[in-house]
Amino acid sequence: MLVRSWNLFHGNTTPPARGAHLEDMLRLAVADGPGVLCVQEVPVWALGRLGGWTGMREVDALAARPVLGPLPIPADVGRALTAANHGIFRSAFSGQANAILLSPSLRVLEERTIVLNPKRFRDAQARWLGLDWLASLAWGKERRVCQAVRFELGDGRTMLVANMHCTSYPPDQRLPDAELLRAATFADAVAAPDDVVVLAGDLNTSYLRSRTLHDLCSLEWGFSQAGPSIDHILVRGADVTPVHRWPDARREHEGRLLSDHAPVEVEIT
Repeated sequence: MLVRSWNLFHGNTTPPARGAHLEDMLRLAVADGPGVLCVQEVPVWALGRLGGWTGMREVDALAARPVLGPLPIPADVGRALTAANHGIFRSAFSGQANAILLSPSLRVLEERTIVLNPKRFRDAQARWLGLDWLASLAWGKERRVCQAVRFELGDGRTMLVANMHCTSYPPDQRLPDAELLRAATFADAVAAPDDVVVLAGDLNTSYLRSRTLHDLCSLEWGFSQAGPSIDHILVRGADVTPVHRWPDARREHEGRLLSDHAPVEVEIT
């Protein structure tokens, strides 16, 4: 089974442009028939449309609601405001979500979601890690979630896929590390003993900088080796190929690159 993960950058390109290409990106991502596609930075207005664009089963997880300043707004209003210039506004009005897209042949058994940075967790971690006020404030700026879906494969095996988008805070990698450990613990609790377990998404930390990734890839946790970027797919309980990152040419569109991230993927056997 091919499992792929892609931060969609709200459909934007590199370098940024006025227009967006969300549907183009999703059609490209499923053109070769992956079994599972995990996506992050999905504008809220697109929820419910991903399945129609891809022909896959869509499981969504809302992270941040559309807003105008402090006020919540309908998703279509956020879309209209963003349409003035996607390159400038990106997620300012449109909100943000994650989604797991599954091959229609897979039978879903369970869906769960957890918030990765609720206030009580942030406060406890801030005390434990000795965070300064700036890091504590930055951590609460944007709500982050991890979604988990359990499903049955055609050969009778069961799999749990956890899709997440961790906080970006380059000055202190302990913030995304704490969220990753929370997500891994959550996925481990939801998974059945014999499940193949997949942790995927934009973790906003690399293997060279992350203590948690080192731990997850150790014999104790048993996950496969992490790739070199901040986008990861870790697998436990099955044989898996090394993480492959798409070359830039594969996501080139009209002289620009789709997203500011490249898709990553593994083959699970």
